[in-house]
Amino acid sequence: MSFENLDVWKRSARLSADLYRELKGLRDYGFRDQITRAGLSVPSNIAEGFERASYKDCANFLSYAKGSCGELRTQIYVGMSVGYIDKPTATVWLKETREIGAMLSGLITLKRKESLEIKDKRLDKRQEARQKTQDTRRKTQE
Repeated sequence: MSFENLDVWKRSARLSADLYRELKGLRDYGFRDQITRAGLSVPSNIAEGFERASYKDCANFLSYAKGSCGELRTQIYVGMSVGYIDKPTATVWLKETREIGAMLSGLITLKRKESLEIKDKRLDKRQEARQKTQDTRRKTQE
């Protein structure tokens, strides 16, 4: 599956674009840069994870995305407290970050499960190979 087809990627990319649009006039450049970087990090890490070859790598990048989502949520609270983000906008963004975080948790669980299943299959194949080797040795000793 391509990351562009994931609802969590679409929603996080949309949120990132909303942050850029809403905060483009903010003169506190440090805050604006930090919050937009955190917002952009979420869909970027989702994309990078899904482009990785292993389920384990994918789960790791999804975990980074989830961490960035928490960072973004914190910055939204701070922005609201200092008057940079109005309460209605902050409320919508906070709800969206919670939902995106929950979606990422589900994906992380899935990817970790897939990684373990592959690991188990490899282990089973190694055990089968060892068993065949032992059987062959026994037959030659007889």
